[in-house]
Amino acid sequence: DGIRTQIPNASKNLFRHNGLLHNIMAETEKLQSKEPTPKKMKVSEGIPESADSEWPDAWIMPDEVENQKAPNKLEPNEVVTPGVLRELGLSYWKMDADSFTYPVKSVPWDPKDAVDPRLSKIRDDRGYSYADIITVHPDHLPGYEDKVKAFFEEHIHDAEEIRYIVGGSGYFDVRDLKDRWIRVHVKKGDLMTLPEGIYHRFTTDETDMIHAMRLFIGQPVWTPFNRPCEDHPSRKKFVEEYLSPEEKKE
Repeated sequence: DGIRTQIPNASKNLFRHNGLLHNIMAETEKLQSKEPTPKKMKVSEGIPESADSEWPDAWIMPDEVENQKAPNKLEPNEVVTPGVLRELGLSYWKMDADSFTYPVKSVPWDPKDAVDPRLSKIRDDRGYSYADIITVHPDHLPGYEDKVKAFFEEHIHDAEEIRYIVGGSGYFDVRDLKDRWIRVHVKKGDLMTLPEGIYHRFTTDETDMIHAMRLFIGQPVWTPFNRPCEDHPSRKKFVEEYLSPEEKKE
């Protein structure tokens, strides 16, 4: 009889235990459904882009120009804000180019040789493993005028374009969402990136001199793909990331 009474009591205790466990699990599920697990925030320790006040001047320019090196502003001038440039995928950092020296030409130039800690940080954050330094000037670039004309052909690249202007000045022209030309006047200390697949072109300004560092992720491929190239994978990527449905239809 003692054994018979112990077995039912043990069963009752087991049932009570299982019931309690079931209740705890049910309450836990309710709490989880009411308080979903928060998404992990993307933490970036990189150097933030420069404030709007530090960005280069930019404006809308005519489609046709007689002198590619002139400012070529509309009348009245139509200013383009940094916000518009960001919407097109451009990034910008104002650098201290006065405190550091760079060779007139070095192809390649090891980006690990950078002594500017800010440049080193950007290099590491963005994974730039190749660099070279060139000076676009009649004394330093054979066939200068022909090369500058070639730079002015509208094209895309199949990778991000990165330029750090360590001396002189020039113009980057990029197409806006309405397919108008935006002229960006880059000068010494400007580090700017253009997204893969954006239609753009480059020219020196009327000073005829720009000293620039080109950076790249992996092995450099400087091949330009001249417009039209709407079926190019990089152009399709740009359209998908930066153009609204309305502009895609156009």
